[in-house]
This record gives sequence, structure tokens and C-alpha cells, in this order.
Amino acid sequence: MGNTIRGIIAFIPSNSCQNYLSGDLKEMPIDKMVDLSSMQLRRFPLRVCAFKELVKLYLSDNKLNSLPPELELLQNLQILALDFNNFKVLPQVVCSLKQLYILYLGNNKLKDLPPEIRLLKNLQTLWIESNYLTNLPTVICELTLLKALHAGCNPIRCLPKELKNLKELRSIWMSGSLLSEFPPVLLEMPFLDIIDVDRNGIRFFPSLVHLTNLKLVIYDHNPCQNAPKVAKGVRRVGRWSEETPELMKKFDVETEVEKAVEIKETQPAPTKENANETNENPVDVTTELN
Repeated sequence: MGNTIRGIIAFIPSNSCQNYLSGDLKEMPIDKMVDLSSMQLRRFPLRVCAFKELVKLYLSDNKLNSLPPELELLQNLQILALDFNNFKVLPQVVCSLKQLYILYLGNNKLKDLPPEIRLLKNLQTLWIESNYLTNLPTVICELTLLKALHAGCNPIRCLPKELKNLKELRSIWMSGSLLSEFPPVLLEMPFLDIIDVDRNGIRFFPSLVHLTNLKLVIYDHNPCQNAPKVAKGVRRVGRWSEETPELMKKFDVETEVEKAVEIKETQPAPTKENANETNENPVDVTTELN
């Protein structure tokens, strides 16, 4: 009954009705997090923009298709969840949030990403799964600190050669796409830990033995006639393999990232050579498999 009422109220644009949907947001939350997931929201509650110290904002599973320019005030935001909404275009204001290191855009109606997303220089984890992307936007290849890319369940047939420029990338998830061959660019990325090409149309797998950092390759549900050859100790999930590791969910990832940040805060300041491992750029633990 509660969801039915919310669904009806969502169509009423009055401030009182919108306030009912978003709940009590009078003061800055102590944990610097606002979770407005599954609230039937059709427009973003502007009063959230008053919380300039906000670090996490969850707007998942609503009916949003736009965001106000006032969102730019949240310059301390590090995690933004916009998945399961109605975005056809990524609002430009998102690209102004330069401290973001995790961005959830999955399960929308995106056909592309704006060039301005290259401004998110601190971004380490990007979820764009289950959209309408026919190509992986090449602008992603300019996100030099990106460690995990979740782009599955899009009608993507190939990956751009520029992807190899992402030297920090450790995991790529392309399950449920339209790949007809194993992406050649991945063979030039020996720094990858995880490759997921489950549920595609790949008929032949080249040798992956030379990918020295590889820890896990998921290739199940492909019409392949062979299993990919891998180095000793690499786990394979697919035909001719019985291993099925349990993969981490996105909120588990965030918890582990926070633990990593806490550990780093107790350590001495990093040198210039390992500046990419500072608190502003916490490690994405989807790359840390035992």
C-alpha cells in the first residue's frame, strides 16, 4: 500500500508532496550519506544541495530523468548512484562532481556518455551496465585512474583500441553483450586481473597465458569450441571448468573500499611514485581477489 501511495503522490508536483517522498532532510546527516533509493522520485529534492559536505548520495530505483544544476554544490561527493532510473542522457552537472570515485549509471536508457565525463579525473569505478550503448564510449579511455569498468548487458560488439591506455584498469565486466570475438585490445592489457565475457557470441578464445596479472576469467555461455589457455593459478569459469567464485556486489565493494581508506589513513604520506594510492583515490577491491 505504501508504494502505491508513493506512486500516486509522485505525479503531484507540489512541494509538500515531494517532501513526503524524500522524507525528513532538514539537517546534514552525521554519516554524510543520503539514501533516497526506491522513493518513486520524479524530480530531485533541491534541499539536498544544501548539504555541501555530503559524501554519498543514493538515488537508485526512482523515476528521475534529469538533475538540477544546483547539484554542482556537492563538490565533496565521492559516491553517486543513479542506477535504475529513466536517464536518456547523463546530466552535465554530474561531470562537475570532480571528487567522484564511484558512479552508478546502470539500468537506464543511455545511448552514449558526454565528452565532459573526462573531467571526472578521480573516478575509479564506473557502472554503465544495462543501457542502450552500441559502442563503448571512447571518452571512458580518458579516465586514467579507472580500476573497474562494468559495461555488460549493452549491445556492444567490440571494444575500442584506446582502452589499453587505461593502465590502472584491473577488472572489466562485459557479460551479456554482443561480442562475436574476444576483444583484441584485452590481449594488450597484461595488467588486468579480471575479465568477464560471459554470455556473448565468442566462438574461439585465444591464449591468455601472457596476461601475467590475470586472476579470473569468466567465459561461460559462449558458443566457443575451446577454453582459453591461462597461466597457472588463474581461475576459469565456463565450459571445462567447475569453478564458480562468488562475485562481490556493489555495496560490498564500497564497504571494502572504505576499509582500505581507513588503513591508508594510518600510513605515512605516499611518495610521488605511488601518488595514485592516496586517500583521494582509494583502491577498488573488485581487483583484489585472493
